[in-house]
Order: sequence, then C-alpha cells, then structure tokens
Amino acid sequence: MMIDFALEAERRDGKNPKDAIFQACLLRFRPIMMTTMAALLGGLPLALARGAGAELRRPLGIAIVGGLAFSQVLTLYTTPVIYLYLDRLRLWWEQVRHGGHVRGLLPQD
Repeated sequence: MMIDFALEAERRDGKNPKDAIFQACLLRFRPIMMTTMAALLGGLPLALARGAGAELRRPLGIAIVGGLAFSQVLTLYTTPVIYLYLDRLRLWWEQVRHGGHVRGLLPQD
C-alpha cells in the first residue's frame, strides 16, 4: 500500500519519488502499525502462556511475535529505500536504452 500511495502521489500531484514515498510513509505508518500491533498482541498469549500444553503452543507464539516484529521493521525501513533505488534504476535504464548515459544515478558511476 505504501508503494501504491507513492505512485499515486507521483502521478496525481507531480511529486518527485523522494517526496512521494515520504508522504506515503507518513500516511500509511499508522494503519501499518495498527494492523501489526493487533496481530502481535493476539500472538502474545501464545508466546507467554504457562500451564498444561503451553510447551506445544509457545514456539508458535514466539514465531508469530518475532516474525511480525521483524517484518514490521523490514517493511518500514527497506520499502522506501528499495522504491527509491528502483526509481533510479528505471531512470538509468531509460537513459541507456535511448543512447545516453547519466553519471551519478547508480553507485558504480
């Protein structure tokens, strides 16, 4: 959804990719956090359970909580970076395809 919002801001408002993904991050942060926290808090009783049969359910709870926490960090930090990198790659590819080369778009330039 973050990428969809960024693409829409680029097309509709004419924003550059950096501003578009920044705006998308601000708009989508709360819904992403609310969804993740609801699922994470739902998995906490499994992870923290004690009593009969808890030793069978605890690994599932730990996997749910750990996976959600890790994916949340991964989503919030890497999605904007990958979006901007792919935009730079697209610009570079368009320049190469049309016979020109723009220095500074990719790290090896």
